[in-house]
This record gives sequence, C-alpha cells and structure tokens, in this order.
Amino acid sequence: MDDASPRRLEEEPAVTSESRANQSDLRPSDLPDPNDLPELRIFSRSTIFFWWPVWLTGYILAAITYFWGETLSVSNGTNILVHPNTGLGITFIVVLSLIMMFTNVRLRGIYSVVGLLVIALVTVLFAWLGWWDSIFRIIPQLTVYMNFGFYVTFSTLLLVIWALRFFFFDRLVFWRVRPGQLTEEHMIGGGEQSYDTRGMLFEQRANDFFRHTVGLGSADLLLITTGARKEEIDIPNVLFAKQKIRTMQRLIAIKPEEALAKTQA
Repeated sequence: MDDASPRRLEEEPAVTSESRANQSDLRPSDLPDPNDLPELRIFSRSTIFFWWPVWLTGYILAAITYFWGETLSVSNGTNILVHPNTGLGITFIVVLSLIMMFTNVRLRGIYSVVGLLVIALVTVLFAWLGWWDSIFRIIPQLTVYMNFGFYVTFSTLLLVIWALRFFFFDRLVFWRVRPGQLTEEHMIGGGEQSYDTRGMLFEQRANDFFRHTVGLGSADLLLITTGARKEEIDIPNVLFAKQKIRTMQRLIAIKPEEALAKTQA
C-alpha cells in the first residue's frame, strides 16, 4: 500500500462547544505536531509499473527452458539452452506487444473491454480455424526461438528498471492529504504547494480495464480545488484508487479544529 498514515482514523466523540471555546486560547506551543495528524499519501505511478507481466513471463519461460529445454551447439563452440517448442518465443512476443500497446494507448470504460474481447476473439478464431499454422508457413523463417540467456537477461534488466522506478523515483513526488489541507511535496529540492480542501471536488476517471486489472486497481484521480487558487489536479495511475478515494472522503470531512481536538484528547 502507498499509504503512510502515522495515525489511524477512528471513530471519536464529536467536538463540543466547550472544547471549541478553549481552542481560542491556544498558544503556538499548544498546537499538535503535524506528524500526529491523520494523513494519506498518494503516489502517481509511471507506466513502467504495468510492465511487470513482461518480466514475470520472461522468468517463467526461462524456468521452462531450463528444466525442459535442449542444449544446442553453434559453430563457434558455444552451447545454448533452447526449448524446442516455438510457442514459448511467440508467447513472449505477444505479451510484450500487448503491454506496449495498452500502456501507450488508453481505452477507457467500455472501449477497453471491447478492445480486449476483439483481440481474444481474433486469436481464438484463428486458432480454431487453423489459420495460425498457415500464417506461419507463409514465411518459413518466422519460427521464433529464444534461449535461456535471453529470457534471464532481458527480464532481469527490466525488473531492475521496474524496481528502481516503483520503489524510488515514483516516491520523489507525492500528494499528502490531511484534514483541511492538500499538499504536493517533493523529496528532492523540498518544494511544496498547499491547497485548502474545503469545497474540494475529486473524482475517479473512467477505468481503463487493462490498467485497472494489471495495475492493482489503479485509476486516474482528478482533484478540483476551490477558492482563490482554483486548479484541476490530475494524478494518473494511482494504485488502489477506490480505497484512496474513501480515505480522502473521510479526511476531507474532518475539520481542522476537530483534528486539533482529537490530537489533544
């Protein structure tokens, strides 16, 4: 989970008029530590996150090649480990091509479902009619073989890039939601922008079925601020988007003075 919440949100008694009156006499030293306030951190993920099926497929095919492959010798005396079934290489190419297409072309809502169904229908129809064999026979050199070294090398390099992006680079900029305040924070440079959450509108954009499935319930969030600084803030590729929205609703509903009273309770 991307949430880093220093304090769980719990049901607590409402703030009384007496406690509100006492807040007018508060000194700066009486104010709570901001780190004690309930908060939600929202990270925008890059599209490289959706590439995990590629390196996972590569490792699976590498394991199949390692245990059931055959050792071949080339003219320079090098031995390579290759699986005799060309379906492994074609499977890897298909997975790689689909990920490349769906991470660069957005089909929202019903269009994404229709797109996937059309691809699946064409694939199954060609297989049922036996057209794939005919297509492959048109070009004899179309046979695809990938050795064990290719699967391991390619998948490892992609995994390293994926991990660096997911665990480090995507966390350099994030959005912090607290009662009464939304802040864009930068880990490097220390810059930040703050917005008042009173009257803020937010919505989840229509889901891209592929990204929502492969991306652990990811979706794009749109935040619309009010007041003197009215802006539309687009946060793409937020994991577990529905849970984030529910938590944001609870945080925005809490007034700052109520959060202050709770931290002093």
